[in-house]
Amino acid sequence: MSFELLQQVRIVDMNNELLTEVTFRHGSYTGIAVAVGATVISYPLGLKEFEVVYDRRSHEPAHYKIVDIELDLLAEPVVTRVLLEKVTLIVGQHDVGQIVE
Repeated sequence: MSFELLQQVRIVDMNNELLTEVTFRHGSYTGIAVAVGATVISYPLGLKEFEVVYDRRSHEPAHYKIVDIELDLLAEPVVTRVLLEKVTLIVGQHDVGQIVE
């Protein structure tokens, strides 16, 4: 089974007012069986300006629950999307800054 791993991200200001909501794409995966309620371990998410990115500064993993599995039967070939629980990022608190590689 191949699928796309997606996560809704709310970006808010310090007053908890919604600035935008985006879908972050973790990637495409093949050959892994998934189920609603399972946990995905990944890097935590952060902000680079208003772009959602992985926060690789710390070595603490983030744990996200799978909340839905969506099958798009209208697409050719059929597309499977695995949706993780929503997260909220606060501008000014979840900024990762510039990462120099």
